[in-house]
Amino acid sequence: MRVLITGGAGFIGHHTAIYLSKKGFEVVVLDNLSRARKDSLLLLKRNGIRVIVGDLLGERLPKTLAEVRPEAVVHAAALISVEESFEKPLLYNKVNVEGTLRLLDELLKLDSVEYFIYLSSAAVYGDPKYLPIDEEHPTEPLSPYGASKLAAEHYVKVYSNLGLKAAILRLFNVYGPRQNLEYAGVIAKFIDRIRRGKPPVIFGDGKQTRDFIHVQDVVEAIQRALERRIEGVFNLAYGKPASVLELAEMLLRITKRDLKPIFKPPRPGDVRHSYANVEKMAKALAWKPKISLEDGLRMLLEEEV
Repeated sequence: MRVLITGGAGFIGHHTAIYLSKKGFEVVVLDNLSRARKDSLLLLKRNGIRVIVGDLLGERLPKTLAEVRPEAVVHAAALISVEESFEKPLLYNKVNVEGTLRLLDELLKLDSVEYFIYLSSAAVYGDPKYLPIDEEHPTEPLSPYGASKLAAEHYVKVYSNLGLKAAILRLFNVYGPRQNLEYAGVIAKFIDRIRRGKPPVIFGDGKQTRDFIHVQDVVEAIQRALERRIEGVFNLAYGKPASVLELAEMLLRITKRDLKPIFKPPRPGDVRHSYANVEKMAKALAWKPKISLEDGLRMLLEEEV
């Protein structure tokens, strides 16, 4: 299967590209490289994966798609910072919403495309009305980022009704090697500070919970989705909550650092508690995540030494 990965030089994108390539998929990456890490690009090159430098809103998109003629598309290209989205809401709308719409519209014109996966976010849910969050939970995002991901989801649903077979995967807190530190989640930022001998910074009281899933589990799920051609909306998470304070203490214990977290005021757009019901995903894929949070943190610390 020839798979095009948009944003394929980004964190989740490059892990997906390399994993699928090793599993025998023919993988092509499309990325504007605006936020790509050099080591991620180097790994793509070492694995013989073709990288096309281009933008979803660029003039060459139709020609690029016609040349590649993908059978499936994994749409990972997006701006992902909740904090930045408050500062640049129009940019987030342009990239995340208009970019997705442009891609969908062009893909519908190709007779080669059989399947589309949209990587969405748990940010579409907003503050949970109940836990764990299932796919029927109300969607009331708290940030321009969350709103942009939800708007793009609606376009995916529209185009699936027009004949583009599609799945929406709502990712919770993904972590793993080679995250862009500027836009990464809490784990990468904690590890960076601890390695420099500085205490982790917690926004709020640290009792807020998140559902952390290792990127290796995510890419396995994407592979199974491509093979099974599942359709609809699915949570993609580990399915267990961990508090931010527990996370900090776990990292300090593993690294044997005698540091005390620093607490700062909560950030706008941050939800209090979040973890997923993953039963729908498990049933559709006949699969469950394998890497526990502690095991994943140990793997990450060993790999990035």
